[in-house]
Amino acid sequence: MSKKLTKNQILAESAMMVALSIAVFIVSDFIPWPYAYGGGFSLFGQVPIILLSYRHGIKNGLAASSVLAIFEMMMGYKNFSYVSGIAAYLIVAFADYIIAFGCLGLGGMFKGRFGSRQTAELALGGAVVCIIRFICHFISGITIWTGYCPEGMAVALYSFIYNGSYMAIELILTVVGLIAVGKILKSMNDRI
Repeated sequence: MSKKLTKNQILAESAMMVALSIAVFIVSDFIPWPYAYGGGFSLFGQVPIILLSYRHGIKNGLAASSVLAIFEMMMGYKNFSYVSGIAAYLIVAFADYIIAFGCLGLGGMFKGRFGSRQTAELALGGAVVCIIRFICHFISGITIWTGYCPEGMAVALYSFIYNGSYMAIELILTVVGLIAVGKILKSMNDRI
């Protein structure tokens, strides 16, 4: 039997989930992934925000993911030194950070769509937000980061390969993490 949480309890849980995501993203930054110009993936860093969105709704998820997005932008501040002009700054800010990480708050979009198959709803929501995040990074790659494209290669292909390589791993880890959390919570007879 689950009880209705107060706004303060949801806010406290949101703060803990954002802090957990930030901690995982920071720890993951210390692991030497083979990406020469940035990129990389976290070890389940998106899972807490997507789970929060599923448990407490998209509104709360978007609030939490917005905080995470701002933090990620502050941590990636040096990326702004590689571009010039207001338009380039805005594309980097929105495509690489605000929308890319902010979309994690949409992770609960499938809640209640598959009846009692909560783990499937959670995993599908995680997969969709990873695809949205990939699209954001892809757009940034074809508009801002074209200078890193090898000579003779189409910019769109380079952006697809580069961003797809780490976002595919992020998608797999996120979905696996969400399935594991979903099964653990289900085995505890607790509704996600």
